[in-house]
Amino acid sequence: MNGYNFTERVRTVLAGAREEANALRHEYVGTEHILLALLAEGEGLGATVVQNLGADADAGLRERILQVVKDGPIDYTPRRDLPYTSRAKKVLELAMTEARELNHSYVGTEHLLLGLLAEQKGIAAQVLADSGITLDNARQETLRILGVDDAARPKGPGDSIRAAAKTDMWAMRGVFMERLRMVVSRAHQIAADSGQTEVTSTHLALALLEHDGGMANVALDRMEVDRAAVIAALNEPTARAPSPVPPESVLRMDRTTLAVLQAIESAKRETHSEFAGTQHLLVALLTTSPDLAAIFAAHGITIDAVREQIRFISG
Repeated sequence: MNGYNFTERVRTVLAGAREEANALRHEYVGTEHILLALLAEGEGLGATVVQNLGADADAGLRERILQVVKDGPIDYTPRRDLPYTSRAKKVLELAMTEARELNHSYVGTEHLLLGLLAEQKGIAAQVLADSGITLDNARQETLRILGVDDAARPKGPGDSIRAAAKTDMWAMRGVFMERLRMVVSRAHQIAADSGQTEVTSTHLALALLEHDGGMANVALDRMEVDRAAVIAALNEPTARAPSPVPPESVLRMDRTTLAVLQAIESAKRETHSEFAGTQHLLVALLTTSPDLAAIFAAHGITIDAVREQIRFISG
């Protein structure tokens, strides 16, 4: 696979594509079967992008595909070694291209979805387009969930990941961590605005919840968490010292914040991620601060639930 590792979830989808083809009595695996399997698998970042873009993955898209394709002959004999069509092979190549342009060393369901769309002419791409899912908006939603700021990407014709790929890959590495740096910077500002000279883990939690986007907030949104209510609960103990800190003051990180920053690395290793993101910050907050964990738990946010959502999203 040209050095790219397909995630276990992608392998499951590809195996499911053969099952979909056999169920329809087709002697090949086409783009339509890959999309059917992606929707049936129902988890991973690819399915999350489809759902976030408003498509009814559970019934609507599947029904549209089945309206387009026809069943094969009644006397069909199921096979385990069905060949891929040239379009389906092209989808896998394009999925690897999308992974490379995101500087990922693996091919996940998000790359597979982008590959289906980038192929353009297959049944999958046509059905997705009819449902309002285009290559551009799927790329933008993928970047949003992964925590890549759209403003930080190069602008140009198409305004796509492909344009970003023309930049230095080492610069892109920095971009992937930019959202987390923005959250930490905002935590400093929250501390200063509340008249405190130390940045605490509570300030980090507030900054994270205020931030729009990133995998942590995607996970919380999937859990239907009322982020405003959690922010209000977190603000109660931090409403002391209303006078702002003078600009010349130097803010320090207290021991709770340092513990969180150290735990981010452990959370990153736990998910086998190359870069630290907001999801790792959320896990670190919940595992290092019992007080914060209690406030979050009161709003239905537990470490197990968060980890489950992160696994669901990351594929």
